[in-house]
Amino acid sequence: MELWRYTIKLLAAVVVVGILLVSTGTECRAVGKVGAVTTGSVFEYGAVSCRAHSFSVTDFGAVGDGKTLNTRAFQQAVDHLSRYSQQGGALLYVPPGRWLTGTFNLTSHFTLFLHKDAVLLASQDINDWPLAKPLPSYGHGREAPGGRYMSFIFGTNLTDVIITGMNGTIDGQGEIWWTKFHEGKLRYTRPHLIEIMHSNNIQISHLTLLNSPFWTLHPVYSRIEDCFIVSGDDCVAVKSGWDEYGIAYGMPTRHLAIRRLTCISPTSAMIALGSEMSGGIEDVRAEDITAINTESGVRIKTAMGRGAYVRDVYVKGMKMHTMKWAFWMDGNYGSHPDKHYNPNARPMVSGINYRDVVAENVTMAAQFNGIPGDPFTGICISNATIAMSPKSKEAPWTCSHVQGITSGVTPRPCSILPEKTVACQFPTAKLPIDMVKFKKCVYKVRHT
Repeated sequence: MELWRYTIKLLAAVVVVGILLVSTGTECRAVGKVGAVTTGSVFEYGAVSCRAHSFSVTDFGAVGDGKTLNTRAFQQAVDHLSRYSQQGGALLYVPPGRWLTGTFNLTSHFTLFLHKDAVLLASQDINDWPLAKPLPSYGHGREAPGGRYMSFIFGTNLTDVIITGMNGTIDGQGEIWWTKFHEGKLRYTRPHLIEIMHSNNIQISHLTLLNSPFWTLHPVYSRIEDCFIVSGDDCVAVKSGWDEYGIAYGMPTRHLAIRRLTCISPTSAMIALGSEMSGGIEDVRAEDITAINTESGVRIKTAMGRGAYVRDVYVKGMKMHTMKWAFWMDGNYGSHPDKHYNPNARPMVSGINYRDVVAENVTMAAQFNGIPGDPFTGICISNATIAMSPKSKEAPWTCSHVQGITSGVTPRPCSILPEKTVACQFPTAKLPIDMVKFKKCVYKVRHT
């Protein structure tokens, strides 16, 4: 899993997750019917790997009073547990308490397990956040020409890592970062809450993620399931690089499954593809997704200079309540990292499929704006019923520079999307991530 290509971008977000990033997958899901089950001091939980060894963060001197800085304790714990990577791996238990810490790195064959009453608190001292190099596919920081601050929980080139527990909380305490950002006082791009790069077999499940300084969870090539997201920006944003840097890096985001997602985002999208998509995006499958009081459903964003493609996107079973747009595509969206991009690098958008859609209280059914001379093609919408808001004064559809068909769509779409009896495609073949199996693991608390 290459973890900067696919981005779950959750700005000012509350995220309740069980997420699994396995090889090419990320998942917010319950394992079986429940997460961790407690019987006395014994926890049973589902995971892709169980561990032969376990320690508590208190073994390394951590204090859960919400005041003591525990960065050294957490990093020493991870470093110590790395010794067991070839001996069945190790689990680090975080007991009840408020555990203040700066950034720390993870290791392979490792589980970070949070008790339900455990809260990891990110330090609000910027000195506790070291700097990192820009992502190669972005060229420089997303918000500033230089690098970026290290993510709160970070890992790279890892295998077999699990962050889970009993719905414990990871709180980025991000207000200080948002304030400095809006006041223009930051020289570098803000940090993410959790970021794991160039890694395989990564599970993130049964957690509550709060108050990230920037993007909440930053993984790539992933499966996302059973998540509830409240966000000030796109609930899920799929990306693959920025203009000439993404083109040069040339690594697409593909084979992404998004299932049973509920999103609240009054100013943005439930799922956004782009606008930074210069490595390409393909084979995205979204099903059984719900948006409530959200600006748009699935949004496709790109612009001249991006190059690459967004293709083979499949959406079915989408329910929307109180929206500005049900469908939204824009070929003239987004800023550029610098002046060195190629303005003639045309993005291609094709094979976009929506089926079995129900929406209510919608201001506009769709706004489709392709690129002149480079239309978005292969658009298919079938079995879609959109109930317009009684206060809506705008035309339900606006379309330009797009080509496709519709079937059983209300209200009637643009004339350039003619009616044809058809059911839009949705693949039936399973993705590799669907083959992942969970084990029942047991952790016995040895610490008071």
